[in-house]
Amino acid sequence: MNVLIDRFINLFKWPVAVYMVILLPGIFSSVDFFNFKTSRFLFFGGGLAVFAFSKTVGDAALRVHLQTLIHELTHSFWALLTFHKVKQIKLNDDISGGGMVFQGEGNWLIVIAPYFFPLVCFFYMIFMWLWLKFWPYHFILTAVFGYLVGLHLDTVCSQIHEKQTDLPKVSYPFCWAFLPGANLLVIGSLFAYNSLGWHGIKMYFLLVNQLTIQNFVNLFQAMINLLQ
Repeated sequence: MNVLIDRFINLFKWPVAVYMVILLPGIFSSVDFFNFKTSRFLFFGGGLAVFAFSKTVGDAALRVHLQTLIHELTHSFWALLTFHKVKQIKLNDDISGGGMVFQGEGNWLIVIAPYFFPLVCFFYMIFMWLWLKFWPYHFILTAVFGYLVGLHLDTVCSQIHEKQTDLPKVSYPFCWAFLPGANLLVIGSLFAYNSLGWHGIKMYFLLVNQLTIQNFVNLFQAMINLLQ
């Protein structure tokens, strides 16, 4: 089963990378979607600020171990999603990293997921969604979300470097094509969730695609005008 899933996912490796490149102008144009002058973004920004402060005064080794754990759990999460049995997750005693072992050949999503997918934020978003079904909104929910988004951004930024062994597995050209758009789209989605929940993410994706289509229409019209 996982062999067929891996082959299917691998078929879309470069089409998805090209799609992310194509989306970039639309993602940049989508900033107007967000109203940052709201109480939710105020508390969200407060959570980000708390994370930034805690990073400067906290234990560096502990932070690296936490980032490594999140990294390996993200590999494992996507391995499980694509029907691979996870055999082992380990963290090195020092701050040199860790590793995970899964059954089967694998696919590019398992390899690249920790470099764009916000695992901790994702599960917290599910928690927030469930909380709001039974209890009223509280600003602390948004502040914690901002803190976790800060943790995600710090984890991704700290682990994308030339010594990272995962990146050559999918090729550096692919990383250059896929990761910028994927990370910006994820950040926009987190902002959209902060504003309007899961519906906000749906609206944000629709907007980015609409802006992308409009960009192509404008480009096509400009080319026609040049030829006339």
